[in-house]
Amino acid sequence: MKIKKHKRVHCKDGFSMSVQADKYSYCNPRIDGAGTYTEVEVGYPNRMEPLLEQYCEDPTRPCDTVYGYVPAHVVSLVITKHGGLINGTVPNGVLLYDSASKAIV
Repeated sequence: MKIKKHKRVHCKDGFSMSVQADKYSYCNPRIDGAGTYTEVEVGYPNRMEPLLEQYCEDPTRPCDTVYGYVPAHVVSLVITKHGGLINGTVPNGVLLYDSASKAIV
């Protein structure tokens, strides 16, 4: 089975990050193709994001490291905070919201 890599997330205000979940990522459950992930791996944001700080693997390099086991709802908040998703994909479990605050999964 081929592992699905998600395309880098780009938000309306220019913020971007990688969001992954598979058997090789720091996620929960740590399997490929889970119906819903409760925690995902965030990687290499283009700028520091306070909502992600506590999950940072290497705080001395916040834009050049991964953030393991980030709760899916925190990733949803980060994307919403930065104006929403304009390009990219996220694993199941990370909810995306439109401007009317409705989930658009």
